[in-house]
Amino acid sequence: MRADEAESQILSETPSKPRPTMVEAYENPAGSIARHVPGGATGFRGVLLHIHVAPAASYEMEELAEAECVAGRGIVGDRYFEGTGTYSPKPDTREVTLIEQEALDALARNDPPLQGGGITLAPGDHRRNLTVRGVPLNHLVGRRFRVGEVILRGGRLNFPCKYLEELLGSPVYLPLYNRSGLNCGIERGGVIRPGDEIELLDDASA
Repeated sequence: MRADEAESQILSETPSKPRPTMVEAYENPAGSIARHVPGGATGFRGVLLHIHVAPAASYEMEELAEAECVAGRGIVGDRYFEGTGTYSPKPDTREVTLIEQEALDALARNDPPLQGGGITLAPGDHRRNLTVRGVPLNHLVGRRFRVGEVILRGGRLNFPCKYLEELLGSPVYLPLYNRSGLNCGIERGGVIRPGDEIELLDDASA
């Protein structure tokens, strides 16, 4: 079954309710500008470490061995796919969210020293869908990149929020500022799994 046929089947089997409103990544103000500006990181080759979803706002994140990504919608089973996320009423680019393991490692080292000591976040505590290594997320706004068979479009940087601090009971807002991840749209759906390779694509790549 082709990826587009699988997506159509998933959507047809989803109970009828209003479809969440998403802002296409390249229509986001940041993504639309960055897309036409040369530069950014090139030549990297990263890896997907963890996949997490939550069925609704404030629910504990669940780790998946594989996930189905649907273009224009998100990850099947996630609160933003279902329209039940905390910020679902506010349309934005949030089909898939990513964070760098390197940023979490720095947080654990208290680097830079912005609080009394290091803060260790377990996979999923940060509430992003994908934890990756070797991927310069801050440079992928307005860029296309591949995660396994799935193609993502970087829409905007993710910013930490006080809501995350409340859920975790840890002062993560300031140390995660400017390294809280990337919000993406899905250009081509499919199945992703931990261990999948991540690489930059140019606009002509399929």
